Amino acid sequence: MYLYKLFHFYFRLPVLIRLLLTVSILMLSFGIIIHVIEPEHFPSIFDGIWWAFVTGSTVGYGDFVPLSSLGKIIGILLILTGGGLVTFYMATVSSTTIKREEAIKRGDTVFKGKHHIIFIGWNERARQLLAMLEELNKKEHVVLIDRTLKQLPQQAGDCHFVRGDPTSDDILAKANIQEAAYAVITADPAKQESHADQTSILTTLALRGNNPKVYIITEILTKEQLSNAKRAGADTVIRSNDFMSTLFFHEIFRASAVQPFEMLLKILAKQQFSLTDVSDELAEQTFLQISNSLISAEYLLIGIVKQHEIMINPSYDTIVTKEDKLLLLEPM
Repeated sequence: MYLYKLFHFYFRLPVLIRLLLTVSILMLSFGIIIHVIEPEHFPSIFDGIWWAFVTGSTVGYGDFVPLSSLGKIIGILLILTGGGLVTFYMATVSSTTIKREEAIKRGDTVFKGKHHIIFIGWNERARQLLAMLEELNKKEHVVLIDRTLKQLPQQAGDCHFVRGDPTSDDILAKANIQEAAYAVITADPAKQESHADQTSILTTLALRGNNPKVYIITEILTKEQLSNAKRAGADTVIRSNDFMSTLFFHEIFRASAVQPFEMLLKILAKQQFSLTDVSDELAEQTFLQISNSLISAEYLLIGIVKQHEIMINPSYDTIVTKEDKLLLLEPM
C-alpha cells in the first residue's frame, strides 16, 4: 500500500521534476555502488557520485576510473542508462522551455502576479499608454487581454499577454483578475460605436463580477451608454468622443496662436490632476492666498470644488472653507 502511494505520488509530479529526481537517484546509486566495489580508487561516496555524474553526462574528465572488471561493467551500465537518461532530460528541458516561450507569445499562460493593471483590447491607445508607463519609469505589471491578436506585439514590451474573450471568466482568471488593482477597457475601433460600447459594458460587468474591488476605467463612445457603464460597475468613464469634439471646437475658434491639443498633451504627459482636502492651515483663506502658498511646493491650484460644483479659476477673493476641495495640477 505504501509503495503504491509512493508510485502514485511520483507519477503525479511534473515531467521535469520526475526526470530530475530519477537522474539524481540513479547517479547516487551508481556512486554508492562504485565506492563499495572499488573503495581504494573511490575513497568516498562523494567521489563515486562525482564519477557517476561526469560519466553519465558523457563529459568524462578521467580523474576517477574503475579498474576492476566489475567496476568497468558498472561503468558500462552507467553509460547505457545514465547517459541516455541525462540526454533525454536535457532534451526535455529544452523542449519545455521552447513550448513555454511559445505559450507566452500565444497568450496561453496564467499571470501569477498581484496589484497589476489589466488592459482590455490592443489598439493605439493601449500602445501609447504602455509607452508612457515605460517613459515615466512606472514599475507596474501589465496584463493585456485581446481576442484578435495571435501573439504578443513587439510594441507591447514585456507585458503579459492573455489571448481570449475578456468577458469569459476563464480568460479573466488567466489574467488573475482577483488580484488586479486596475482595469482599463478601451473601445474596439473595429466595431460600430454602439456595438463597441455594448462590448465595453459587458466587459465591465465581467470584471466587476470577478473582482468587486478592482478600479475599472471604461472608454465609452456614445452618450446614451454613459449611465449603463456606471451601472455596470465602472469607477471612471472616459468619454473620448466628447473630449475630442471639445478639442476640435477649441482648435476652430481659438483666438490666439496657442494650440490647445498640443498644450494639453504636454501638460498631461508631465503632470496630473488631483483633488485634495483643505487643511486647517489653508481654511478660510482666499483662493489667491492658497494658490501662492502651494506654488512653492510645485502645486498649481486651478480650481475648487464647492458644494459639489467645480469652479475653475474662481475669483481671487473667493473664500475657501474646510468643506471645499482643492483641484490641483501636480508633477507625476
